[in-house]
Amino acid sequence: MTQTNSQPQRQSGQAEMDRTYWLDVLFRIANPVLQALASRQLKAVMPVERKQEDRFSYTYLEALGRLLAGLAPWLEHGQEDEEEGKLRALFARLAREAIDAGTDPASPDYMNFSEGFQPIVDAAFLAHAVVRAPNALWSKLEPRVKRNLIQALKLSRSRKPFFNNWLLFAAMVETALYRMGETDWDPMRIDYALKQHEQWYLGDGTYGDGPEYHADYYNSFVIQPMLIDIVEAMGEHYADWGRLREPVLHRARRYAAIQERSISPEGTFPVIGRSLAYRFGAFQLLSQIALRRELPAHVEPAQVRGALTAVIRRTIEMPGTFDDGGWLTIGLCGHQPDVGETYISTGSLYLCSTVFLPLALPADDPFWQGEAEWTAKKAWSGKPIPIDHAE
Repeated sequence: MTQTNSQPQRQSGQAEMDRTYWLDVLFRIANPVLQALASRQLKAVMPVERKQEDRFSYTYLEALGRLLAGLAPWLEHGQEDEEEGKLRALFARLAREAIDAGTDPASPDYMNFSEGFQPIVDAAFLAHAVVRAPNALWSKLEPRVKRNLIQALKLSRSRKPFFNNWLLFAAMVETALYRMGETDWDPMRIDYALKQHEQWYLGDGTYGDGPEYHADYYNSFVIQPMLIDIVEAMGEHYADWGRLREPVLHRARRYAAIQERSISPEGTFPVIGRSLAYRFGAFQLLSQIALRRELPAHVEPAQVRGALTAVIRRTIEMPGTFDDGGWLTIGLCGHQPDVGETYISTGSLYLCSTVFLPLALPADDPFWQGEAEWTAKKAWSGKPIPIDHAE
């Protein structure tokens, strides 16, 4: 692949294979953001669809952090050969240049890490990307960029998180700083987030978003993916953190099972809760458990791939999903501006990239092999399915 503005070429005879389709969709979503940032033109060229004018202060860091949180495992562990390997190498380079552009105070695309409430959120998504790809998105950065990134993340410490899933944003920033070798990381921010979420666990794989239950997808957008990676990265430091690993993973597997059953035979899912404009980012947790090869015993990897592919197709192929310049528009299925809350803008939408976590699995992994119908598809065609029960 010699040009950076063309889609990866499909291999002969494999045009309809799911992995190739996922890569095509990932390219379509990620390329405009990465190309613009690598040339330090994101603020100049990215349209900002929004309901509030203040979103200009936040939308660019949203686009960077959320996109890389989804791409990171693939950039770190994906295929190294043939066309996919070329695309991965290209995007890894562009991602490092994007981090440089967003954290360099001299850059026209320098991003807001310290003003208003929002920066703690997307500093955390960027930190999550670094935790997920410590080689591709940290070790390979130039020393100057490393210093700028550390300083940018530390600036977000001045932001006070709300008493809900936002506690995990503060904890994720500290986790990344520790993994970057900083000695002044704050264990209290991690401890507070972990212990509060233990108190907010409601049962059957579900946490409250704060003291109360919310019928939405924040267990998958934020809570469980960040809990897993924080506990995995930091559990060795304190025995009480380490003891959380097994219950956190057990709950996550149960929630993943619920997510798999929520995908209809047609690739739709319940239209409930806020932030539906994150589209198939609603299934980050299911994708993460598949990536970890820790799906529940009765859930085959291929059926998860089939279910997620159906959701991606149903969502991304709706006319109006992208504008004429290739940027995502606000909506769940097509362009639906009313789906966007006041905190939603163009950059927010790139959290959808988190569905692509399983691309970090090799092409010969069971996730990418064989065919299997997902639970709802089997159930509504009269086929046998395993009974479900709370855990």
